[in-house]
Amino acid sequence: MIETNSTLPLDNKIREKALDEGADFYGVADLTEARDFIQEQGGEEVASYPRAISIGIRIMDSIVDQLPHRHEKGVAVNYHHHGYNIINRRLDLLASSLSSLIQSEGYSALPLPASERYDDERICAVMSHKLAAHLAGHGWIGKSCLLITPKFGPRVRWITILTDAPLEITGSPRDEHCGECTDCVDICPVSAFTGVPFSEEDPREVRYDAAKCEQYLNSGEEWSVCGMCVYICPHGLRKKG
Repeated sequence: MIETNSTLPLDNKIREKALDEGADFYGVADLTEARDFIQEQGGEEVASYPRAISIGIRIMDSIVDQLPHRHEKGVAVNYHHHGYNIINRRLDLLASSLSSLIQSEGYSALPLPASERYDDERICAVMSHKLAAHLAGHGWIGKSCLLITPKFGPRVRWITILTDAPLEITGSPRDEHCGECTDCVDICPVSAFTGVPFSEEDPREVRYDAAKCEQYLNSGEEWSVCGMCVYICPHGLRKKG
């Protein structure tokens, strides 16, 4: 672990600590233009923060590439454990540590859980980590409603820290580069995706039926997984390694 140098600007302290403790992606987003959307989903307190720190950890290709054999228990259990639970735990611990650093500097920080449902009816978290990552410039929202990074496709898990610290904005939303590709739409076993490209004006339901995904997983074994939209994206398949 690096030693925190009190003479470093806060931006550098947070970034260095995040990367030193295992983050593959680090960025800061300006949330002001998305305030109404954030408030509608998570409420006034969540929407009151002007900045979001977006952190991502890459999922191992060796695990994702086994997903065509996800009906084998060993493959499914490994994906759920190492590709989901463990990475989410790493993200949660990192967000907590960084939030403590921000608080010690006299600012507020609210770490949001990497994967905890807030609304059972809408099947969503208190805030979209993908939205924060998109606004921070990490990638674009694909037809699968996943955040697609240029280098690793959707093979990344995300977490968000809301803050009022005056951090420098690191990027802006990237243009969509899915083009005519519909691989994620075509491979979905329950046709949960409509193939409609992402638009900030459209509700999620225009592109994605989350209930279909949940029903599919609940209809299988306790250890059942899917993740085929993560596996098939060409931006992840071509950019491995």
